[in-house]
Amino acid sequence: MQSFEDVQRELARSGKGAELNALARSADGEKLSAMLDGEKLQRAAQTGDAASLRAMLGTVLGTEEGRRLAANIKKLMEK
Repeated sequence: MQSFEDVQRELARSGKGAELNALARSADGEKLSAMLDGEKLQRAAQTGDAASLRAMLGTVLGTEEGRRLAANIKKLMEK
């Protein structure tokens, strides 16, 4: 599994980092961000708590905004 730093470097090299940031700052991204507890998310990611991460992802993808944002991210990554 890649570290977050590795993923950041890979996104920077691909030129997709700025586009992903724009998606994160979109209305959908902002609404979903408000739904999540950032500290809980960070702790789960750092400790590898897959069950908590899956639960958070399920909550996000259970919304119209989450599905729309995921579709936009998928399109971006396929470019």
